[in-house]
Amino acid sequence: MPASSRLHSEAVQFRIILAATYPFFLAAALVQRFRPGTAPRRGLPPMRRSVFGEAKAMAVSAIPFAFMG
Repeated sequence: MPASSRLHSEAVQFRIILAATYPFFLAAALVQRFRPGTAPRRGLPPMRRSVFGEAKAMAVSAIPFAFMG
């Protein structure tokens, strides 16, 4: 199999896994955002991503583990 074909195949698999797992990471981001006891600290307010951006960041950081090995 040519290297470009293999890379394309892995990119397609990555997007499929991202689409399949994104709802779970979105739910986790929502729970994390609204759980009690997460009051902001004093001082400057932290820069926060949107819930959707946070879910995508979690998914993109976790999915590569599926391709290891």
